[in-house]
Amino acid sequence: MPNMILTKTPMPEQDPNVRNKNFLEVTLGYTEEMAIEEAKRCLNCKHKPCVAGCPVNVRIPEFIAKVAEGDFVGAYEIIKTTNCLPAISGRVCPQESQCESKCVRGIKGEPVAIGRLERFVADWNMTHCEPKVAKVESNGHKVAIIGSGPAGLSCAGDLASWGYDVTIFEASHVAGGVLVYGIPQFRLPKEIVANEVDILKQQGVKVMTNMVIGKVLTIDEIMDDMGFEAVFIASGAGLPNFMGIPGESYVGVYSANEYLTRVNLMKAYKGDEGYETPIRHSKAVAVVGGGNVAMDAARCAKRLGAETYIIYRRSEEEMPARLEEIHHAKEEGIIFKNLNNPVQILGDDKGNTIGIECVEMELGEPDASGRRRPIAKEGSNFVLDVDTVIMAIGTSPNPLIKNTTKGLDTNKWGCIVADDSMKTSREGVYAGGDAVTGAATVILAMGAGKTAAKSIDEYIKSKQ
Repeated sequence: MPNMILTKTPMPEQDPNVRNKNFLEVTLGYTEEMAIEEAKRCLNCKHKPCVAGCPVNVRIPEFIAKVAEGDFVGAYEIIKTTNCLPAISGRVCPQESQCESKCVRGIKGEPVAIGRLERFVADWNMTHCEPKVAKVESNGHKVAIIGSGPAGLSCAGDLASWGYDVTIFEASHVAGGVLVYGIPQFRLPKEIVANEVDILKQQGVKVMTNMVIGKVLTIDEIMDDMGFEAVFIASGAGLPNFMGIPGESYVGVYSANEYLTRVNLMKAYKGDEGYETPIRHSKAVAVVGGGNVAMDAARCAKRLGAETYIIYRRSEEEMPARLEEIHHAKEEGIIFKNLNNPVQILGDDKGNTIGIECVEMELGEPDASGRRRPIAKEGSNFVLDVDTVIMAIGTSPNPLIKNTTKGLDTNKWGCIVADDSMKTSREGVYAGGDAVTGAATVILAMGAGKTAAKSIDEYIKSKQ
């Protein structure tokens, strides 16, 4: 019998006033009993609308049916046919706007907790089972992937399963891309990412770190001198944007990328455990922006002991961050200053940040994005006393690859131009994820990686 309760099985969490002082994972995951109870809410719809809402087309009703039976191994095997990173996507994918938004149970109540079930299945199998890694016989063809974020890992997983000799070139000293430098430990434990990378290595994927493409090697060299028949550029969008207001050069002003990299990848929050990464231990922090990156930066700053503000020029309803992230940030004591916009950062005579001047905003007519345009209220300026400002207003692709690769077209934002098959203007070169779209979601990048893998496979086969 289906479980017709209208609400999701609650997810166990750390208490907000405990978790805002540590970097342990906030959500604790379902027990077996909780997972089975939630899985029984699925009606196993004939037309499976949830699958159409998933960028990688996970066979959602099928894996949930296995969970309802208590067959967690079977559920995992179904998920892995289309998604090579379920423990990651189950944690950070915006299911509420994708698969769960299509769930029939959402019409008269809450949708089935698809993301929570996906995470449960992945975690259960990681704990209880040795990974079943089938190393496929080589087909003799070499493919290079630039970047080991979600797009690159997803592409590598599919190509390796088809027998390709895959090498990932990663600029950092650790594989994982934005999954390790951008998303905090309390949302996505780094052990989860390392485990997924290890599984790919067991499939035969080679990972070369400290390889800044455009400096150490160029794509031209990879293709012309090293024998790679195709390249997938999955280098992300790591170049931070700033507002261009006075005071952004003061000490204490960070891009969210730098701040999060210091905290997450370089383990600045573990200073008492021997990590010597410098980070400003602030009394008060202003984070400018309203997306998931802004929430991540603010929640890190709070955990490092600062009174923390989020400054966003539109209303809360228009914040692009996930509702869950906004909810968690509020629970943890972060102060939201919506309908406010910075006009300058204030500093002392030594160049240290001492405050941020903002102006109150009101919403006017919709702009090109469809959202109501924020308009400054004359004479409403005020100052927040802060010693640190973190800019989380978006990122762009680094121009290094564009500037060192012959025949590679980019648009006015510096994003690589690619068609729906991820093909670029350079023969044999494909691109996807944030390098093409600008900053977007992990699951969309994974979908781009899968599309690129299929296109590369067709391209190489067409040349035989």
